[in-house]
Amino acid sequence: MIEALQAVIAIVLIDLALSGDNALVIGMAARGLPDHQRRRAIVFGGLAAVALRVIAASVVTLLLQIPYLQLIASIVLVLIAYRLVRPVAAHGRTVREATTLPEAVTTILIADAAMSIENILGVGAAAHGNIALLVFGLGLSIPIVLFGSDLVVRLLDRFPRGIWLGAFALVWTAAEMLVDEPALHVADTLQYADLVLAALLMLLIVAARGALSSRGRGRRAAADPGD
Repeated sequence: MIEALQAVIAIVLIDLALSGDNALVIGMAARGLPDHQRRRAIVFGGLAAVALRVIAASVVTLLLQIPYLQLIASIVLVLIAYRLVRPVAAHGRTVREATTLPEAVTTILIADAAMSIENILGVGAAAHGNIALLVFGLGLSIPIVLFGSDLVVRLLDRFPRGIWLGAFALVWTAAEMLVDEPALHVADTLQYADLVLAALLMLLIVAARGALSSRGRGRRAAADPGD
């Protein structure tokens, strides 16, 4: 009984520590939706996120055998971070604001599947193969993910540039996953590897955004030479 209780506590602590990233992604993805669709995206995205963790954690042993899994997941996170901060399109609206409910949910699911690898490894180990404990512990995190996502949406409405902080959080997670990838041995060859990689990846995103923004301005100037 005591061992089961200790396992539940460990699962909850691990899951809550990593749920902030999930809430952040859900909130950023849902920000561009109309008010009546935001709640649906947050609820569905949060529940689906937890469900993905439960399914993946139950096969954590198989996941550990997939080569370069964390490398692939980190690349996905960087791409999502860039997608969330892409510049204004030619028609004057950001890609985020034009996002539909299915697109928002898809972004949430893809990001969570990538980000949950850290969660899966930690929670799966704490559960010691007990699926009932795993489901119970992860289920307790649902309110945190849902309420946290709603808070993120409200904050981004008030402080739109906060989207860059969210993008950096995704990039930081990606950098940590790259460092932890067993096949790369990054931590053995580079001091402060996670910090260096996060900075480089963020600079890459900023440069790509700047290049795309400049190209967009050039196209608008060519289309309207009278201005």
